[in-house]
Amino acid sequence: MGRVRPPMQVIYFCALLRAPFIPDADVETVLEAHFGPIILRSAAVPFVQTTYYEREMGSGLTRSYLGFASLRSMGDLAAAKHTTNELEAQWTVDGRRRVNLDPGYLDHAKVVLVTTKDYSHRLYLGGGMYAEVTLQYRHKSYQPWEWTYPDYRQPVALEFFNQLREMYKMQLQQVLS
Repeated sequence: MGRVRPPMQVIYFCALLRAPFIPDADVETVLEAHFGPIILRSAAVPFVQTTYYEREMGSGLTRSYLGFASLRSMGDLAAAKHTTNELEAQWTVDGRRRVNLDPGYLDHAKVVLVTTKDYSHRLYLGGGMYAEVTLQYRHKSYQPWEWTYPDYRQPVALEFFNQLREMYKMQLQQVLS
């Protein structure tokens, strides 16, 4: 029988999809109040991989990624998604979101997203939330799976997650020493 041990803490991130008239700084301030200081920001790039969100959010959407400084329990992931769902309501106009917030976490081996949608490659976390391993770390970089969303396959995303992994490793070294 294996011995039960608490898992290593992880570093949280949030993928931000926003309409052009919503300033990044406004969203970042609210996210920092809930998840702590931001230690890494990706560039905001045009979101052109799909038109799925345009009907609700309009055109000219941008995607960016934010990494948070505090190490956290991976067991808090479902609660993080509940929080971001509530925060999205702050930027909802006439029932249409202007900001989409997708939290997740990163560790040495993987990038994990949380969602309200079930599918064959997702595991139920509780509270109506499901998790998926979106990227795996292999050959000195995060790599996509067949189900990985197109925007998470882009160089800006992979560069962000690789940089955040290095920050995570340094934080773990400090905690463990």
